[in-house]
Amino acid sequence: MAKRVPPNEAQPVVQRLRCRYTKTGRMRFASHRDFQRSLERAIRRADVPIAYSGGFSPRPRISYANAAPTGAASHAEYIELGLRTAVDPQLLTEVVSRALPDGFDIVEAIPAGGGKLADQLHVSHWQLELFGSEPAELDSALAVLLAARPVVFTRITKSGRKDVDLSSAWVSHTVSSGSTAPGQTCAILRVVVQHQIPAVRPDDILSVLVERTDLDPPTTALITRLAQGPLRESSGFPGDPLARDKDVDEQAFGSAAADPPT
Repeated sequence: MAKRVPPNEAQPVVQRLRCRYTKTGRMRFASHRDFQRSLERAIRRADVPIAYSGGFSPRPRISYANAAPTGAASHAEYIELGLRTAVDPQLLTEVVSRALPDGFDIVEAIPAGGGKLADQLHVSHWQLELFGSEPAELDSALAVLLAARPVVFTRITKSGRKDVDLSSAWVSHTVSSGSTAPGQTCAILRVVVQHQIPAVRPDDILSVLVERTDLDPPTTALITRLAQGPLRESSGFPGDPLARDKDVDEQAFGSAAADPPT
């Protein structure tokens, strides 16, 4: 009988980095799984000292939080990397971004200050660009929709059909006009929604608008996540989910700078 090979031991995590990355251009059509594969390849190419879990199938210590849906661009996606050796966060953003496909970019990396990254992601600020629609037309449709609260739609999930209340997740919105080619109109909806289970996605908002109002966009909407984070009560917009980590990092830097040289 063949001797059983013992499983790999988990590698200790020496440093945790929280990173913000963007998903733009043609990569808006990449799925979350596509990004996972691309990131793991980029980390290997850049020789980043990522820590691995134990067992018979070790996995890199990467945590993903609230990824944007396929088809949506984003300026505010977040991951956490567990490293077996401490590295310079700025250097990591540069080398990993160079190894990623065009459209994926690591734009910020901060040492984790504690707690869970997902606990800082309470709301998202979405932008929907409706080419060929008038802002007044969109504004009227929103007034009709939100006047009929609650706005409930049905989603099919793995556990069956679920009723989702769009209005309970709705925080605020604005409507404006966009710059387009001469003679072409564009209505822009910017909306802040709370993260809930099941989540209200930007395509849900558009689908309900089309189904329950007279809005009929002639083309597919261009969807972009502008920001996500904790809700700032003063403004009604997402705050920086890495703000606490930045405060901890600055305090640690100040403490180290104040220490006398040895």
